[in-house]
Amino acid sequence: MTPDRVAGFSYKYTNCAVIVAHAADETLWAGGTLLLHPETRWSIVTVCRENDADRAAGFQKALEQYNAKGAMGDLDDGPEQKPHRTIELEDAIMDLLPSDRYDLILTHGLWGEYAGDKRHEGIARAVIALRESERLAATEVWMFAYEDGGKKYLPRPIDDADVYLRLPKDVWDQKYEILTHTYGFAPDSVQAKTTPKDETFWLLGKGK
Repeated sequence: MTPDRVAGFSYKYTNCAVIVAHAADETLWAGGTLLLHPETRWSIVTVCRENDADRAAGFQKALEQYNAKGAMGDLDDGPEQKPHRTIELEDAIMDLLPSDRYDLILTHGLWGEYAGDKRHEGIARAVIALRESERLAATEVWMFAYEDGGKKYLPRPIDDADVYLRLPKDVWDQKYEILTHTYGFAPDSVQAKTTPKDETFWLLGKGK
C-alpha cells in the first residue's frame, strides 16, 4: 500500500481556495482533503455551469457540507466550445475569488485528469499565470495528479505524486455520497465509478 505523503510537512493551512472548471470537480478530485480539514476556511470557485440549475443547486449543498464559501461562473462549457485565452480564464477566476491571497490553492493539473479536457488544462495554466504575475498570491499550489492512460481507463491517482493521501473509509463514503446524492450522479456514471479512494497532487514551488 502506498503510504501517505504530504510533501514532507504537516498540514498547516488556514485560508485556502479550490479553483476548478466544473462544480463537482472539487469533490471528485479533492473532496476527501476538504472533509479531512473542516477547520480550514475553504473558498471554492468553478468557472462553468452557473446557469445549470441542477449543478448549481448541488454546488450550494456541497458548500454547506464542506462549511465553505463559493461562487460559480458561466464560461462556455458546450461540446463546441473554443478554448479560452489564458487571460480570459485569469479574469474569470479573479472575479469569482473573494481574496487574492491564500495559504494553499488546490486546482487542476496541467494535463487534466481526463486526457484532452481543455477546460481543466486551461484552468491549470491560468492559476500558474496568475501566481507568476502576482495577481494571485499562494504560499502553496497543489495540482490534481490523476491520469487515465490516454482514455484507456478511468482516471486513477498517480503513485509518485508529491502529495499522496489515503482516505479513511468513512471520509471516502462521505465524498461518494456528495457526488451521488448531493450532485445526483448515478452509481454507474463515470464520476461515481471514478471517485478516487486516494487523493494525489503535484506540488508547485513555494510562492510569496
